Amino acid sequence: MTFAHPVVLWLLLVFPPGLAAFFWWSWRTRRRLLTQFIQARLLPGLTVGISNRRLAVRLVCLLLGVILAIVALARPQWGFDWQEVKQRGVDIVVAIDTSKSMLAEDIAPNRLERAKFAARELMQRARADRLGLVAFAGGAFLQCPLTIDDAAFEQSVAALDVNVIPQGGTALAEAIEVAQTAFKEGENFKVLVMFTDGEDQDSGAVEAAQKAGAEGLQIFTIGIGSTDGDLLRIKDGKGRTDFIRDEQGNVVKSRLDEKLLRQIASQTSAGFYLPLIGAKAIDTLYEKGIAPLPKTESKEALVRHYHERFQWPLGLSIIFLIAEMLFPERKRESGRARSGSKSAGLSQVAAVVLVLASIGNAAGSPGRALREYQAGKYDQALKDYEELLKHHADDPRLHFNAGAAAYRNRQFDQAAKHFDASAASPDLKLQGLSYYNRGNALYRLGDAEKDQARKMETWKRAVQDYEYTLKLAPEDADAKFNLEFVKKKLEELNQQKQDQQEKIKPSEAAKKAKAEADEAVRRREYKQALDIMQKQLDQDPTTAYYNDYIERLKQINGITEAPHP
Repeated sequence: MTFAHPVVLWLLLVFPPGLAAFFWWSWRTRRRLLTQFIQARLLPGLTVGISNRRLAVRLVCLLLGVILAIVALARPQWGFDWQEVKQRGVDIVVAIDTSKSMLAEDIAPNRLERAKFAARELMQRARADRLGLVAFAGGAFLQCPLTIDDAAFEQSVAALDVNVIPQGGTALAEAIEVAQTAFKEGENFKVLVMFTDGEDQDSGAVEAAQKAGAEGLQIFTIGIGSTDGDLLRIKDGKGRTDFIRDEQGNVVKSRLDEKLLRQIASQTSAGFYLPLIGAKAIDTLYEKGIAPLPKTESKEALVRHYHERFQWPLGLSIIFLIAEMLFPERKRESGRARSGSKSAGLSQVAAVVLVLASIGNAAGSPGRALREYQAGKYDQALKDYEELLKHHADDPRLHFNAGAAAYRNRQFDQAAKHFDASAASPDLKLQGLSYYNRGNALYRLGDAEKDQARKMETWKRAVQDYEYTLKLAPEDADAKFNLEFVKKKLEELNQQKQDQQEKIKPSEAAKKAKAEADEAVRRREYKQALDIMQKQLDQDPTTAYYNDYIERLKQINGITEAPHP
């Protein structure tokens, strides 16, 4: 017997012991609480008919039901048939760099995880091709031989980490040589896809590519990272983050070497270099690089087709869980008590039906919200999605759907918040859609804003979101159109602001000229008043008190010497 998902069996170490411990604790607690209100000697009389053995049987049924449900989730497989398979395609060896430089986070979540995700995406596109896997760092080895078994290839990719190869560095030449050993002479067209940042620690990669190209191997190099680079970080055993340092204690910074990767790819007739940017990079690789290559019909092979046996533990689990619900705690008695037990059993059956109905309603909530959205009931759909988010606050898909409903309901502020939450999804396609829709919501918010400064700030944020969308999906025509449209709106708003400022400037100049003219008139009038008082003082010296007025006028008006009118 084998299991399709053996990792699920680890749950057997968590749930059954946890349930057993909980049942024991709850039984002890119930006994302790009862003795607080009822004397211990009276308990047997009050609990007559209750069987501890029956209670134990119910708990055993529940535990067995949980154990068998976990086994069913692991998908047990027993027995197999040999199935003949004949395919028409090419042989593709995927080489993934597992050196410590792949821990750089200049591409989310880091270079290695992004390369593994891209390899799985390539597997989805290459359904008719055979796939193999080579891991390389300071050395290289064949992780998975060429196979048509997608599950085997995917498990090999998932097992990759920076500790797979203990030898440090990046040996591109050795990776090419090991990849060549995976191909057999006279078989399908040979392709090597290398996911790496290109920091080669050894020489000879170009020469190895040239030799492999002469033997018919086509090499496609996929650059992961940025040319600016990023500092390498690593977590210790206590979860603390520190930088990777060289022998002199300097922090190591890793950069993408695009020049070397272009040189390697150019040594083969059909190969090319492609940076891993956006959501459609692998589509471009397959459609423009691998799909046009000649296809070869491979020999028939016998493949094991395992028989699924999860139905048996699942069925037994359901039987044990129903038995736990219907099995009475009290001993059956004759006459009246027996009919009471029968009615109790019926009520328990009704309880089972109600529980199943409630589970169906809960499971149907997203579907109901979607139907309301499709029917145009955006307000009700938004309420349903927000209710679901109370229990699944971290689900980016629910946030995205809630944002779409809020946008349709013209609640653009709320839509922008939900799209902001869904943009944190690890799914790059969902990220691109979230940025695009948040840009639309921000444009609508800015369009309704009366204050020009706030309008400009909101539209600038919308422009950033469209630019993020185009980084993830460079061919998105709608994002390109919206980006240019909002930029044009910003330019028009800036022009309006400049025109208003030009209109304000002449009026300010006029005010300034009028103020200067008024000041000149005031000074002229005070000069005349001072001249009159001075003449009066010259004619009649007894009016010396005019000196006081003259000085006061000068002080009040800030005139030390009156200007000539």
